[in-house]
Amino acid sequence: MIKSMTGYGRFEGVIDGRNVVFEIKSVNHRFLELQCRTPRGCGFIEETIKNLVSRYVTRGKADVFVSIEADENLAAEVTLNRSLAAGYVNALRELRDEYGLADDISVTSVAKYNDIFTVRKAPENEEKLCAIVEQAGTQALEALVAMREREGEKLKADVLSRCDTIIGIVSEIEKRSPQIVEEYRRRLYERISEILQDTTAEPQRILTEAAIFADKTAVDEETVRLRSHIDQLREMLSGSQAVGRKIDFIVQEMNREANTIGSKVSDAELAHKVVDIKAEIEKIREQIQNIE
Repeated sequence: MIKSMTGYGRFEGVIDGRNVVFEIKSVNHRFLELQCRTPRGCGFIEETIKNLVSRYVTRGKADVFVSIEADENLAAEVTLNRSLAAGYVNALRELRDEYGLADDISVTSVAKYNDIFTVRKAPENEEKLCAIVEQAGTQALEALVAMREREGEKLKADVLSRCDTIIGIVSEIEKRSPQIVEEYRRRLYERISEILQDTTAEPQRILTEAAIFADKTAVDEETVRLRSHIDQLREMLSGSQAVGRKIDFIVQEMNREANTIGSKVSDAELAHKVVDIKAEIEKIREQIQNIE
């Protein structure tokens, strides 16, 4: 199934007794680019996140935010910075003595200066934490992929509709081209007859000139290739692989054929039809920039 590169997924819930949030959003990008915001001291989970995301996403710029509630059961050690605490106490005493303040220096008042304490918690169980992240991330990524698939279906429908429009215009060009050659032959005969003052023009000369004109303005090869490119595009859109880059190449080739057709046609009506084809190709090109 074709996927868009734009999507959003989120998991918020309790895993193994801990509140967890895993949020991911993605936009279009030439390659897979990942940025992670993880809890302080948990940078080790980034590798797990990258491996997980790469299983679901092949292209796009993805931003991931992860929040995991601290494990309250982890042992903690609180140490006192004695020299810093002594400095605070001495400063408070000087303040008291110099300004004649009430002596209310207490443990509570000194403890307000929380930089005198250092809290050291036992390290997290990395394996356990990575398992939590993978479980939460899997659910968020499934939601992301589901949104990308829905958006992809919309892109596919739009592109296929424009392909149908192009094929319709190509059919009109193929029908009109032989008529232009015949009109040119008739005008040429009339012009030569007029120059020769009603003397019968040489049929062979007329046929030769018309053949040269037909060769210069023939677009059947280009329209056949354009149809072939559209067939390839349709086939790619019906697959389930990431084909955004391949489609981009096909659309470039479609535009090349349209330009060649435009350089060959000498009829105003056909010139307008070529402009319409190029407009549809440009809209397709814009849409496929967001296909994975």
